[in-house]
Amino acid sequence: MNNSICSSQSNVKNLPKETVAKNSQQFYEDVLEGLSQYPKKLPSKYFYNAAGDRLFQQIMHSADYYLTRCELDIFTTRLPEMTKLLIKEGTPFDLIELGPGDCYKSIHLMKALTKQQATFNYLPIDISGAVLDLINTTLPALLPGMPIIPLHGEYFRMLSKANKHSANRKVVLCLGSNIGNMSMMESHAFCQDLRRHLDPGDLVIMGFDLVKNPNMIRMAYNDRDGITSQFNLNLLKRINHELGGNFNLDDFEHYCSYEPETGACKSFLVCLEDRTVRIRDTTISFKKNEYIWMEISQKFTQEQVDDLALKNGFKPVSNLMDSKQWFVDACWVVL
Repeated sequence: MNNSICSSQSNVKNLPKETVAKNSQQFYEDVLEGLSQYPKKLPSKYFYNAAGDRLFQQIMHSADYYLTRCELDIFTTRLPEMTKLLIKEGTPFDLIELGPGDCYKSIHLMKALTKQQATFNYLPIDISGAVLDLINTTLPALLPGMPIIPLHGEYFRMLSKANKHSANRKVVLCLGSNIGNMSMMESHAFCQDLRRHLDPGDLVIMGFDLVKNPNMIRMAYNDRDGITSQFNLNLLKRINHELGGNFNLDDFEHYCSYEPETGACKSFLVCLEDRTVRIRDTTISFKKNEYIWMEISQKFTQEQVDDLALKNGFKPVSNLMDSKQWFVDACWVVL
């Protein structure tokens, strides 16, 4: 077994010092590259340290963040249709989840599959060791005997590891509208890469947040409790802690915009005064009202969802929607 593939008893925090140093250097280089651009930008994948994970869990359960409730509706009311697609004549499969979080939704699917005595392995893939530690701690008690093989790292590198784990058919879950954290062009590129890592007959279940009332969408990313603001500012705090930065968090303010004509919801941190920030030996200047682009959360029409599948080597086989038809888990088979 490759060192990147941990057993369910392993602690993914125990990474070799060389790996920790390499990851830190990559983080530093990515931050400097992003803050040297105009407009400035920070990679959203670095939101997820331990504090970021905790804040994101709070966001998912907040009153204004409807996405989790909508997808949970699907994973509780549409399970018979979903499990029928997965079981497919009783052949064993590997259930691979990209960015599983706390398995708040997928646990319902895994319980239903176990109840139907389906034969499958669960392979969660995440860049966050804290997330995989949580899964290692909680899932064995909830689903005794289910094989859990956490994969710690980038999605596609770990998908390559997953392919070496077994010759089983693959079922990939990409939930929570994670694909919405990309531009439309990037979404197509992501789907092309995903297709290259899969074989004909494999299945993908991908969550998409659908277009709806613009005020409702914007509120989901500008919640009344300010959790999303804390989540964004936590990345500056992480830069301070891990890269020797000296950001003053009081100098930055969270701002969210939604463009109904494009479906793009964007989050920014706006600098409130002229400031100079140091990160290790590098200084970066900010002008008053200059912003850092933190994240995009793209919203889709059903036609765009189907188009994304058909143009990138997939065939739509089912679109499972919540009761309000605000969210869809699109089921695609690999061609």
